Amino acid sequence: MVRKKVTALRFAGALLLLSTGSARSQTAFVPLTQMGSQTYLGFPGGLYENGTNGPPSDHAAAGAARSALVQPLDTSGNPSAAGKIVLLSIGMSNTTQEFCSGGGLPPCDSWTFVGQALTDAAVNHSTLLLINGARGGQSAATWDSATDTNYDRVRDTDLANAGATEKQVQAAWVKVANPGPTISLPSVSSDAYTLETQMGNIVRAMKTRYANLRLVYFSSRIYAGYATTTLNPEPYAYESGFAVKWLVQAQIDQMRNAGIVVDSRAGDLNYTTGAPWIAWGPYLWANGTTPRSDGLAWLQADLQSDGTHPSQSGQRKVGTQLLFFFKTAPTTRVWFLAGCSSGAACGSFYTLAPCRLIDTRNPTGPYGGPALAAGVSRSFVLTGQCGIPTTATAVSLNVVSITPSTGPAFLTGFPGGLPLPLVSTVNSGAGQIRANNAVVALGGGGDVQVFCGQGAGTSHLVVDVNGYFQ
Repeated sequence: MVRKKVTALRFAGALLLLSTGSARSQTAFVPLTQMGSQTYLGFPGGLYENGTNGPPSDHAAAGAARSALVQPLDTSGNPSAAGKIVLLSIGMSNTTQEFCSGGGLPPCDSWTFVGQALTDAAVNHSTLLLINGARGGQSAATWDSATDTNYDRVRDTDLANAGATEKQVQAAWVKVANPGPTISLPSVSSDAYTLETQMGNIVRAMKTRYANLRLVYFSSRIYAGYATTTLNPEPYAYESGFAVKWLVQAQIDQMRNAGIVVDSRAGDLNYTTGAPWIAWGPYLWANGTTPRSDGLAWLQADLQSDGTHPSQSGQRKVGTQLLFFFKTAPTTRVWFLAGCSSGAACGSFYTLAPCRLIDTRNPTGPYGGPALAAGVSRSFVLTGQCGIPTTATAVSLNVVSITPSTGPAFLTGFPGGLPLPLVSTVNSGAGQIRANNAVVALGGGGDVQVFCGQGAGTSHLVVDVNGYFQ
């Protein structure tokens, strides 16, 4: 099947996945990001209002304003060029496994978010500290009060070990859940409603402990259809996405209502008084082995034997999704990326004289032959080539498919480390030469992958660069 041709590739999250059958089937849920006008038990989907997956303009503007306030602070919370910006994780066992390590303390495993970020030259390594506060066994109820001992432990161990203080925490990633849920939607006593209330309390507790906290990003659970215990199986993992959706929408609605609380379950989330600005982080749920349009799927091998905690491959998947989110989200890249933290115009496009990066017709080499083989992805490190700096986050390319031996055929370019998306960069027939322009994000190693989609045989690839983003 020839995939739809696109001019510019975007990898901001999940988009399309249609399911059939009962909404109660473990394999029949539809990711929130793909629901559109559909509903789940009467509840509308989309990460944000009206079935959309991006924040409405007023909420986005408020986030941009608070993101602009993030700056290096000294240990007393005063602006300082020699200070630090702390991005903190809060949550449970899955959270710590995905953010840093199963034990919680550094050194972080290389395949986790922090492990990948530490080796990514595009990340701000001068003023940004990535600190893991999450720990195994720490459910939502252990974070919902500013007096919870978890916050003391984060202060006295995690922050202190990094030479940081609570006053330097300015952004956070939160992923929480409850053990052993028993009541699902649409019951008013469902775990999803309980979780929404707890997350509202967590946001306020965090603002109490971290006076300079500006931005909090929430993610819901990964797929739990393989669960072999009652710890947090489906449908509770899936329904935790609605809890996050309602929490974020509660803040949006409250601020539109002159700061007066609209959703009593979430409570007061006024970001001009006692709460940070909150938004979705990466949405991590996918329908088991059925890939989302960005390619994310959850295989049984991505989970440990309990079907609930991610295995190393599952931890890598979440870590990669997190890294891509923080490198690309408008409210994070301005302080997360090295190319932005130096004062350069973040997200700017820099032109390059057209330069050939890849030509598989040339002799065998990292940017030459052999030709791409059917059904296989090949990786190319682009930073350091043709004037592309290590701080680049995406490149503008001209991609040419040359005389595939069989057809129909397509080539797909996508960031290194991320799954194969369900869109193509250029389509062609057997023996044809076809070209297309594409903007492709770079992976954590400054690399892109190119997948050759054809029934058999090979296809040659030629790629020229004409600019980059950082």
